[in-house]
Amino acid sequence: MKKLITILLLSTALLLPRAAIARDVIITAELKSYRGPGAYLAVYLTKPDGRYDSTLWIAGEKQKYYGHLRGWVRAVSRSGESVDGLTGASVGSGRTLNITANLSDAMIDAGYQIHVDTAVEDGGEHTNDAVVSLSKDNKGMTVGGRGFIRSLSVSM
Repeated sequence: MKKLITILLLSTALLLPRAAIARDVIITAELKSYRGPGAYLAVYLTKPDGRYDSTLWIAGEKQKYYGHLRGWVRAVSRSGESVDGLTGASVGSGRTLNITANLSDAMIDAGYQIHVDTAVEDGGEHTNDAVVSLSKDNKGMTVGGRGFIRSLSVSM
């Protein structure tokens, strides 16, 4: 009996830390109403020192237009990261983009930030259109954008 209890306690102790390593974070970007085609968005993460960490999502399927997401392009080109499999359709006027990202718990409250760059053909481009810190204090908080983003929020 003692052996069984020891095995159960040990297996629980080994499994619980793995469950706490990462969590799903839902990022919601609502676009303003505007005239023109769908917007291209780059949603990416920066480290506490401001350097690029990773791309979470690219909205817009034609790679030839990614160059208009200048802040993200500069960051990715320095890192050498591949963005295969991180793309979807562009986001239309007044629409909402929801992304679920699995992020390490170590990033929460550690100074990491989520950035969204936007661009619309013949409508302009906005580096850091909206930025929010990855913090428990910001959970559910909405920030406004400077360009095509009406609001950006993060739920954990």
